[in-house]
Amino acid sequence: MAAEHKRILILCKTYPSPSTKHVETSCVAGMDESGQLIRLFPVPFRLVTDDQQFKKWQWISARVRKATEDHRPESFRISVDTIETQGQPLATKSAWEARRLAIASVEIFDDFKALEVARQTRQITLGLLRPSSLLDLQISKAKSAEWTEDEVAKLMQAQNQGSLFDEDAEQRSLKLLKKLPFDFHYRYECSAEGSTTVYVHKLVDWEAGALYWNIHRQSDWQAKFKQRYLTEFAAKDILFLMGTIHRFPNQWLIVSVLYPPKRPREGFDQGTLF
Repeated sequence: MAAEHKRILILCKTYPSPSTKHVETSCVAGMDESGQLIRLFPVPFRLVTDDQQFKKWQWISARVRKATEDHRPESFRISVDTIETQGQPLATKSAWEARRLAIASVEIFDDFKALEVARQTRQITLGLLRPSSLLDLQISKAKSAEWTEDEVAKLMQAQNQGSLFDEDAEQRSLKLLKKLPFDFHYRYECSAEGSTTVYVHKLVDWEAGALYWNIHRQSDWQAKFKQRYLTEFAAKDILFLMGTIHRFPNQWLIVSVLYPPKRPREGFDQGTLF
C-alpha cells in the first residue's frame, strides 16, 4: 500500500514493552479524520516520554503506510520525520464537548464480550469500551523492577528499525525511561442484555506510569493512585481504549483511559456521545 498523509487525533501513549519480532515497544494510537482508529509505530521513546512533542487529544499530521509485518488492520508505520503537531490539545470546557464531538463517529462497545466477538468476526483489534462500573484497581509487583540487558536490546532493535532514528539519542532516552516495578489491573463490570459480567485487564496507559513516578516515594502512594484511577474515575464517563497484543492476538490490554466528566442532567441529549 502506498504511503499517505493522515491527520490523527492522539488518544493513546503506552508504557513500552520489549519484543524482537513484533513491534510492541510503545503503542501510540488515535483516530483519523474518517473516524477510524489507528495504531502507529515505531515511535521513538523521546516522542512518547517528552510531553512537549505531541500530547493526548492533540491532532497531528504525518505520512503513514499500512504495516506489512503487522496484519492488524489498524496498524500503520509512521514516518517520524514527517510528524507535525496541529494546534493545542482539544479543549476540556463544557464537559469536554470538543473531545466528545471529535470521537462521536467511533464505535463504542458496552460489553467486552462484544468487542472480542468483533475481533473474531471483523478483525477489530483496537476499540472503545464503556464499562458500567469500576470495581477495583489491583496493584501487584512486576516480575522484575529493572530492564534486563536482553529487554534493552529488544527495545532498541524495534526502535531503530530502518535506521529512522539516532541510536545514541534513543539509548539515552531509554536510560531515562525506568521500567515500572508494578503492574496495574482494572477489575470492572459491563452490563449488557440484562446481565452483568466482571472482567480484569491490565492497564498500560502512559499516564498511569507517569502518575506512579510522580508519587512513588510517598508512603501512601497506592492509596493516592487508587484515589485517581478508581475513586475519581468512577465518577466520570469512563471509556477504555482497548488494544490487542500482536504476538498474543486474543489478549487485550487497556491502552488508554478517556475520562470526561459526567454531563449535567439538564440538557442531556440521549443521542450524543457518552
